[in-house]
Amino acid sequence: MTTTTRDLAGLTARIAELAPGLRVETGPGATGPYAYDASNYRVPPRAVAFPRTAEDVVGVVRACREAGVPVTARGGGTSMAGNAVGRGVVLDFSRYMNRILDIDVPARTARVEAGVVLDALRSATALHGLDFGPDPSSHSRCTLGGMIGNDACGNRSVRDGRTSAHVVALEIVTAGGVRAVADHTGLQPLDPHDGASVARLEADIKRLVGENLALIRTESGRIPRQVSGYQLHRLLPENGFDMARALVGTEGSCAVVTAATVRLVATAQASALLTLGYDDVVAAAEDVPEILRFAPSAVEGMDEAIVATMRARRGPDSVTGLPEGHAWLYVELEGDDQAEVNARAAALLDALEAQGRPTGGRVVESPAERRSLWRVREDGAGLAARLVDGGESWPGWEDAAVAPEHLAAYLRGFRKLLAAHGLTGVLYGHFGAGCVHVRIDFDMATDDGRGVMRQFLTEAAALVVEHGGTLSGEHGDGRARSELLEVMYSHRMIAAFAAFKQVFDPEGLLNPGVVVDPAPLDADLALRELPLVETTFGFPLDEDGFAGAVRRCVGVGRCRSDAGGVMCPSYRATGEENDSTRGRARMLQEMVRGETVTDGWRSTEVRDALDLCLSCKACSSDCPVGVDMATYKAEFLHQHYRGRLRPRSHYSLGWLPTTSALAGYAARPVNALLRGPLGKLLARLGGITTERRIPAFASRRALRNTLRAAKTAEPVKALLFVDSFTRAFRPRVAGAAGRVLADAGIPCAPQEGLCCGLTWVSTGQLGTARRIMARTVTALDNGDSRPIVVAEPSCAAAFKRDVPELLGTEAARRVADRVRTFTGALTDLADEGWTPPPLPESVVLQTHCHEYAAFKGHRPADLLRRLGVHTVDEAEGCCGLAGNFGFEAEHYDTSIAVAGLALTPLLDRLDGRPVVADGFSCATQIDHLTGDQDMRALHLAELLDPAADQPGETT
Repeated sequence: MTTTTRDLAGLTARIAELAPGLRVETGPGATGPYAYDASNYRVPPRAVAFPRTAEDVVGVVRACREAGVPVTARGGGTSMAGNAVGRGVVLDFSRYMNRILDIDVPARTARVEAGVVLDALRSATALHGLDFGPDPSSHSRCTLGGMIGNDACGNRSVRDGRTSAHVVALEIVTAGGVRAVADHTGLQPLDPHDGASVARLEADIKRLVGENLALIRTESGRIPRQVSGYQLHRLLPENGFDMARALVGTEGSCAVVTAATVRLVATAQASALLTLGYDDVVAAAEDVPEILRFAPSAVEGMDEAIVATMRARRGPDSVTGLPEGHAWLYVELEGDDQAEVNARAAALLDALEAQGRPTGGRVVESPAERRSLWRVREDGAGLAARLVDGGESWPGWEDAAVAPEHLAAYLRGFRKLLAAHGLTGVLYGHFGAGCVHVRIDFDMATDDGRGVMRQFLTEAAALVVEHGGTLSGEHGDGRARSELLEVMYSHRMIAAFAAFKQVFDPEGLLNPGVVVDPAPLDADLALRELPLVETTFGFPLDEDGFAGAVRRCVGVGRCRSDAGGVMCPSYRATGEENDSTRGRARMLQEMVRGETVTDGWRSTEVRDALDLCLSCKACSSDCPVGVDMATYKAEFLHQHYRGRLRPRSHYSLGWLPTTSALAGYAARPVNALLRGPLGKLLARLGGITTERRIPAFASRRALRNTLRAAKTAEPVKALLFVDSFTRAFRPRVAGAAGRVLADAGIPCAPQEGLCCGLTWVSTGQLGTARRIMARTVTALDNGDSRPIVVAEPSCAAAFKRDVPELLGTEAARRVADRVRTFTGALTDLADEGWTPPPLPESVVLQTHCHEYAAFKGHRPADLLRRLGVHTVDEAEGCCGLAGNFGFEAEHYDTSIAVAGLALTPLLDRLDGRPVVADGFSCATQIDHLTGDQDMRALHLAELLDPAADQPGETT
């Protein structure tokens, strides 16, 4: 046992003594994801602790103080300045300390634990017509503790300002392991026995402030967004010695916040959103002072690179409502009366048009357009990280702020500075508050590139100070800017910051290297030159292949959201960082680096991190940087099990297209066998759960009868690809699809006997998958240019993405271009006057995750509404079965838990409505969940089928 290992064992043993039952994780599989936040830095911790109570935090802090080990508090891990990574013990508050303790409606306050996600608080307070004002773009996953640490602001900071303005009291644990409350009157102990030590701490702070009154008054709190450094002006006599607000923004370097009492604001009753187009961001900034005269709640800006990336990744309709231009402002006006707000919006448009800078402007009326536009802005950090041309950009100077009236001049100088260093920046941010976010194409992998970055950041600091600004306007200084504070503040002020921390943390163990005694800004950078990794998938969009693909994850953490979009179902079910798309990507990054994860493709830690990935592909669409964990997992499984025995389910389920084809020749006896005791034994031997009934195989005769009944007249306009799942388990879908397509003016010829290779991809058997795919592509790429309609969405997605990425041939790309889902065929190819049979007023819909991810703009819900279904209740999320995942014995419980997030609640209130699920997995899960309701899920083709009781419906 090494000294380091022995010391770690001693530390964890001592923590167990002081905090019995506390969960503490060590080892690369647990700590790897916590080496990163959303910044440029990588700092592997020794351990990660998951406190449930403030007493747990006290135990950790005391044990670490005894051992001389640093402590870093962490919320959602979305810090962009390196505020939430540290070498000692990381405290993850988001896992368990995430309770809303009280909402006092008359007082308009809420008391929350540090790990409460902002959106959870907002959802709870919305029931009372209240809200928490600051709203960072990461509101769906950032925690209140993290917002307090950084003094976060958000999109509506013009109205609501910074988090510090909304903090009433903080419950803290000091570096000495003492619990106290910091409020607007000072510090009070939570335990009377700690009264003397807390009183000494308060007295020392008052003495420090008294000795530096003039200094604090002249250098602290000069502009509204001055987040850099410590907020010592909150402690001035004229400000009432507000210790709570002084500790906001200290980034966990002075005390550990365990809970907070925060002030709430009333929800606006009326609002209007204007979008304004400009030639560039400087022109947009010129109009900000005029806009502020109209008392907006938000003035947000962005340039064209973000919009182009959003449209490329999620389809041209993902951004609507913007006027012509190369840069845009969103201006939101709010009030109590809609007529007054509308009049103010009209007056603002008139005033701006009179000044002549906008290229266009409009009030966005559609709620759907408004949601779409805000999502573009909220995903800015991720969208700017990996642009449509494949270029990468990074934070580091993403948070500077000036007074709004100086913004245009600052941006002119900043763009000149970028050009002087040969750098490109993507700009967006809170223009109404003078705070501009920018991601820059730094080259941090080489010594020369790091030298350029250091020189640029030093000159940028001087530039923003020249304009009276601040290095940080809401993200904090962290590791990115703390070294540069000496450019902004005098030596005396820097000494005052150090003295402030010294009083709270004399041994320097709380988040060291941040604000005081800073680490060099170019130390611990995550990016470095890495060797190319040989893979089976081509990763054509990533210059460095697999290494570049997994590097797409920059930590913004959208995959940790509990709602909105589909990713990440396993994280939503377990709440574990390692089960998020981000956690898995970070483990793959660690594997490529080869430092903490040293066994490469053979790593069991990476295998375990990927285990609960459902391969739903939702991240490839929902993740702002396009992480595709399903593909990464397939590649990893292929490499991990190369030349080795695989899990049994890889054989039983991976080879399902082959075994099901054979079963079709003897469907009746095979089905009878599987329904008996021997069937359960075979399931266990194959690694398949016995909690589910194995779907009945269809006979070859049933398939022939179905296709014969669906045969259409010439001229054939498309091919109907009969996939392995449809052929083996529900040939009726092929028949219904053929009839509906013919009825819609798209007569099809069935194409049977080929396979897309999906099951071999999802189980990582890529060599076999490529052989299957090559044979299929050869058969389909025969000079025929007609569309290929695939009724099974997962197979359509495999053709669209996996086939061209695995084969890398022009033939594969030609086939992929021809593929349509059933929904897509009806949307794009149906006769203009086609009318389906009468449809129900209301349906429940489960959209297949692969269809959601790979075929944006062709949603079944939109088609159903267009065809006359009045109400479409769509399950927002994965069904949980996800191909082989939910059939595997070890994943059954997770599969049901995922279904419980969205699908099961809908099924519990069906009220006789039909359920539509085009995916075989989705339909199978629904049938399993509703087994006692005598119903089954319908494919959309069955719902639209102009004929009933067709032959070939039996096995």
